[in-house]
Amino acid sequence: MSRDFDTVGVVGLGTMGAGIVEVFARNGVSVVAVEISNSALDRGRGNLTTSTDRAVTRGKLSPTDRDALHSRVTFAVGLDALGDVDLVVEAVPERLDLKRRIFTELDQVCKPAAILATNTSSLSVTEISVATRRPDQVIGLHFFNPAPVMKLVEVVRTVVTAPGVVHDVEALCARLGKVGVTIGDRAGFVANALLFGYLNQAVGMVEAGYASREDVDLAVRLGCGLPMGPFALLDLIGLDTAYEILDTMYRRGGRDRRHAPAPLLRQMVTAGMLGRKSGEGFYTYERPGSAVVVPDDRTPAADGVPATSAAPDADGARATVRTVGVVGSGATAAGLVEVFRRGGFDVVSVTPAEDGSDRLARSTAWEQFARSTAWEQLADVDLVVEAVPDDLGVKQEIFARLDEICRPGVVLATTTATLPVIDIAMATRRPADVLGLHLPGPAPTTRLVEVVRTIRTGGPAVETVRAVCAALGKTAVICGDRAGFIVNALLFPYLNDAIRMVAGGYSTPDDIDAAMTLGCGYPTGPFELLDTVGLDHALGVQQALYRQSREPGLAPVPLLRDLVTAGRLGRETRHGFRDHRGD
Repeated sequence: MSRDFDTVGVVGLGTMGAGIVEVFARNGVSVVAVEISNSALDRGRGNLTTSTDRAVTRGKLSPTDRDALHSRVTFAVGLDALGDVDLVVEAVPERLDLKRRIFTELDQVCKPAAILATNTSSLSVTEISVATRRPDQVIGLHFFNPAPVMKLVEVVRTVVTAPGVVHDVEALCARLGKVGVTIGDRAGFVANALLFGYLNQAVGMVEAGYASREDVDLAVRLGCGLPMGPFALLDLIGLDTAYEILDTMYRRGGRDRRHAPAPLLRQMVTAGMLGRKSGEGFYTYERPGSAVVVPDDRTPAADGVPATSAAPDADGARATVRTVGVVGSGATAAGLVEVFRRGGFDVVSVTPAEDGSDRLARSTAWEQFARSTAWEQLADVDLVVEAVPDDLGVKQEIFARLDEICRPGVVLATTTATLPVIDIAMATRRPADVLGLHLPGPAPTTRLVEVVRTIRTGGPAVETVRAVCAALGKTAVICGDRAGFIVNALLFPYLNDAIRMVAGGYSTPDDIDAAMTLGCGYPTGPFELLDTVGLDHALGVQQALYRQSREPGLAPVPLLRDLVTAGRLGRETRHGFRDHRGD
């Protein structure tokens, strides 16, 4: 039998602490809410009132239930008020010295049987626990913001946390209507370790001038289906909070460079650009605390170019496209033909005898096709999109042939997902007219197109393709010629990090999927996604990312390679990280 928690204490009544108070009080638990001063206590009371009034306005809580909720909360200044509670949840700022000091005092104030929990999102629960004489009764209880809404709680056990304490806290999570995921005490736990590596990498993209904040946010929302882009999310979290979490994970987590805070992040924090709360972060807001974004000097104009930038190759005009050639015979090519025809373009489809998976057969087919007269059909098109499998030699041969056949100024686009576009472009005598046109999903349904500009691609080619995408009802984002472009470069390292957690025995696919869907609002967890896209595809993308960067953190996890070698590729083979034979 698990113990009853009749009264709990919450220390710290900021947004998170007040949210935790609301969670307990909504579920019939009496709460002693504690702050350091009367002014802080008033702010905390205001946070709770604002949240519950908003819930009433939105029909999520009745006025009667709101009043009952507030009647269960006692507000007090100082830790002495917590002497009779059964559980204390600390929710003060992420400073180890502060948390240790509070836990030392709680150990003296609270009754011997009380459990002491920290809501830390990145600090060592073990280091906090040893500030007490009861480390076996100290546990991590990591809620996610907003606590009344988010279903996930990470239950963090240390090496000395008593099994009975873990059991009791797990039962409490269920009583609160939360999904408790129990894990060991490691930097970032599950959700933050996966989330902040991805956010940090996105900052690095913008810092390097690889893509704009708007294009990265759009790419992630449309290409990955996430509710918010990384920069909108960072501004919501607070750049100072993000910096502290990353810095802590970097120092505690073996100095993984994926968690080393991007220099731009530190500069922005130093400059007071903290996100929504300061009124300026990666975006600019109507006022401090507002969620309303207002234009600034980095906001793209109607032509997609920031106001402070000169339009690339502004002296060149984009071409008018009426007829599009599509080269290829697979699903991608067929989808492109459908999309272009539906968009009102005339389409010339050039199909080889075979472009299947067998390399020798494919090469032979293309050698024969290169000598055929079918290419002449492309002599009068205004745009050519190549959509054959990612074989560099084959693509270079195709583009060399297109260079001979197509009129000067015709844009030649490749749909490659992993190859350097510049390597394909330099097979022609017109690299200024060559770019990447990557659709991260099936062409008829995906809303996103990544337009990949090499160092030789001209402005007119980019603007021509941007206009075509708009005519198709697609959203074009512009990025540089780097492995993975935007979507895959952010998505697959996150998936690789999740695999590393399983390979190291830290957590399970089910718990990690729950953490990311319930704690971060992702539409699918990493392992569900891996089994859907195919482990062989994931391995191929991750290998390309690692080959280009040589970053140790991007090396494919051996477990992924082993599963692919064993033929366990996901849903396609009915077995990947999960068994799909019953699906």
